[in-house]
Amino acid sequence: MNSTPNPSPLTPHRILVVGPAWIGDMVMAQSLFVTLKQRFPDCEIDVLAPAWSKSLLARMPEVHAAHSMPLGHGEFGFGARRRLGHLLRGRYDQAIVMPRSWKSALVPLFAGIPRRTGYRGEWRYGLINDMRTLDKSVLTQTVQRYVALGLEQGDTLPPPIPHSALRVDTRNQNALLDKLALNRDRPVIAVMPGAEYGPSKRWPTDHFGDLAKRLVAAGKQVWVFGSTKEQPLGEEILRIAGRHVVNLCGETRLEDVIDLMSLAETAVTNDSGLMHIAAAVSIKVVALYGSSTPDYTPPLTDKAEIVYLHLDCSPCFRRECPFGHTNCLNHMSVDEVQRIIP
Repeated sequence: MNSTPNPSPLTPHRILVVGPAWIGDMVMAQSLFVTLKQRFPDCEIDVLAPAWSKSLLARMPEVHAAHSMPLGHGEFGFGARRRLGHLLRGRYDQAIVMPRSWKSALVPLFAGIPRRTGYRGEWRYGLINDMRTLDKSVLTQTVQRYVALGLEQGDTLPPPIPHSALRVDTRNQNALLDKLALNRDRPVIAVMPGAEYGPSKRWPTDHFGDLAKRLVAAGKQVWVFGSTKEQPLGEEILRIAGRHVVNLCGETRLEDVIDLMSLAETAVTNDSGLMHIAAAVSIKVVALYGSSTPDYTPPLTDKAEIVYLHLDCSPCFRRECPFGHTNCLNHMSVDEVQRIIP
């Protein structure tokens, strides 16, 4: 393994992390950043990631700066990666490349970063010179695989894995309450009915609606979070439940979701990026798993309740049910979910 020596106490260890492209993965990446800060308290961690993630990274105190990758998800853009790498030359002692693709390792190479750490994948010899072998039987969770990249090869994982903790901006929070005419007269339950990955990770919308109706009858209010694409899901929940449901899908930026969700007592959520945000703002999380498994991507919080049916066909990790029934979610009862909400 090629590596650079640890920096002297007078020289901060400068690290460029090439980050993931999904919200949930970026939230989990904070566990890596915390681990690096524990090893090198004076290190400077910069993150190269999609532009949308800047607002999320700004809520992580471990991150010194964020650089936007000037390409969309899946774009190769050899020339753009080379130009960005040349702009970053001379700034870093180490790069940690979280994705396993070949193209994700190009910027650190063009930036001339002497130590480039990452897992073996897609013929990255020469691009990655601190090559790690991913043993999935040992590193069973995504967050464990991320944290291991911040350790020396062969080191054991810290017990416990540090959890994500996003900073809440109370000034923005108060401004949003005014702007969106939100009140806290009733306890807030956050509901996240979407999942970007696909329908096999989404509890039926009418189940969410039935749950919201019951919560309102019990004296709660329901705030529905999601993207513009999930606005129809929020409208359907509102139609079923009636009053005291607010559809915030498409009405908030990512940083707004962080600030507003922190006001909730509990979040009821599919396995999605917003599930990980709920965990990182330290509220109770009721996480619903269908085609995925909590063994692989659990919410990183001690306040989580997991609902998972453990069917023989689960987990399949497919975007749509290969059998056409999605029983892993359709058979998950509203009664069962309601029982574990305070």
